[in-house]
Amino acid sequence: MAQLFHPSANTIAKASIIGAFLLICGAGWMGWTVERSPYVTNQGLVLAQPVPFSHEHHVRGLGIDCRYCHTSVEDSSFAGLPTTKVCMTCHSQIWTNAGLLQPVRDSWTTGQPIVWQRVHRLPDYVYFNHSIHVNKGVGCVTCHGEVDGMPIMWQHSSLQMEWCLQCHRNPEKILRPRSEVFNLHYDPLHSADAPAESQDVMGPRLRQQYHLLPRQQMQDCYTCHR
Repeated sequence: MAQLFHPSANTIAKASIIGAFLLICGAGWMGWTVERSPYVTNQGLVLAQPVPFSHEHHVRGLGIDCRYCHTSVEDSSFAGLPTTKVCMTCHSQIWTNAGLLQPVRDSWTTGQPIVWQRVHRLPDYVYFNHSIHVNKGVGCVTCHGEVDGMPIMWQHSSLQMEWCLQCHRNPEKILRPRSEVFNLHYDPLHSADAPAESQDVMGPRLRQQYHLLPRQQMQDCYTCHR
């Protein structure tokens, strides 16, 4: 009986199998990379704002506390954006004719709020409460990074579920005294307002002091998806 396939067909078949395997692996790697890229997460991207507000200038340069502008962060689920009245507390006296602050003055005159581009945005199916994290000793910098080094605000972290779970699985690594929550450069070993303890010692102590949920419950789907 005549041979149906040329001997080279064996090589072609093997190459096809290997090629298909590499193609599947490559597609999986590409999907994994895109899913964690700024294209999806917006991490590190700077959004154009109606006013180029600089956290670097206001926080590092002028020493303004986070709570001066984000007034509801300690007792509400959302941190809140400052009203135009808060801006005009200072800018009715200084930089009164600056062109870049014209949108602020227009807002003050017309009563129409400034429409800011939201930098940190979670999906609607994710429940996040700022006050819970603040009162459990989670510093602003843990999620938002050192905003006093940001001329224009950007998203410091990916905000993906795997990133959140890193803290929910091991909260001891990021807990700090409540008095230090708004300190962007807190160092547990060199803090005037907190005991000089290593994080390995202080973390478990604060976990017990703050009555955190059991570790498994902190990772439960219902904790964040309600």
